[in-house]
Amino acid sequence: MKFRRQYLYFVTQNRYQSKMEVSISGLRKQCKNKDEAFLEKDLASKEPIGQFKAWYDEVCAAKQVLFPGAMCLATVSREGFPSARYVICTSFSKDGFKFFTDYSSRKSKEMDTNPNVAATFYWAACDRSIRIEGHAEKLPDEESTEAFKSRPLDVQAAVWASSQSIPIESKSLLGERQNELREKFLAEKEVPKPNYWGGYIIRPSAVEFWQAQSNRLSDRIRFRRPEHGEIPDGKLLHAGEDGWVYERLSP
Repeated sequence: MKFRRQYLYFVTQNRYQSKMEVSISGLRKQCKNKDEAFLEKDLASKEPIGQFKAWYDEVCAAKQVLFPGAMCLATVSREGFPSARYVICTSFSKDGFKFFTDYSSRKSKEMDTNPNVAATFYWAACDRSIRIEGHAEKLPDEESTEAFKSRPLDVQAAVWASSQSIPIESKSLLGERQNELREKFLAEKEVPKPNYWGGYIIRPSAVEFWQAQSNRLSDRIRFRRPEHGEIPDGKLLHAGEDGWVYERLSP
């Protein structure tokens, strides 16, 4: 009888848990209205990096987004499994978007195998998001060294203390290791860059600008490189600058 009661309790609990579903659809916030649409005439630039800078400057001026440079980076493993995580975009230019990381991390290993990546900036306070597709390349070691030297001592010690993505026994061990290295580097007055740390640049092939609308007819304007022989018609496909074309996508 005792075993039967335990079995029935187990089955009942699992049935209950399997039916649990938390709906969050009612948590939608009001976004921009139709009078605030992002139209082609509103483009600050006819190439994506200039337009990115225009939106980025607006986000920084609004001061509502704590980390405007936070970028969700998506990579794909050798077996085809995607993974995504946030990194900090440290700079951008017409060449692409730069960030720094541990070369022994999962994302670095996946980029070594498959350099095709995607990245997303999401600025909820401004109802805007930017999607980037392209390929990642390692930055020259000299540039990575310069970037490493510009970081505070505690950050440099943390890079040395941590082997990214490797399982660890406890957080306290990391803290102890960081403190030991900090004292060591203070005495030596110089912190060399680890060989396993450096930067990447994402060279974009497509950049999409998305702006939310409360009526769900959100705005999407995508810049991309034209396909071979593709000619802009001025209706569906528009000629941009620096070899880019742009088009409006359905939400």
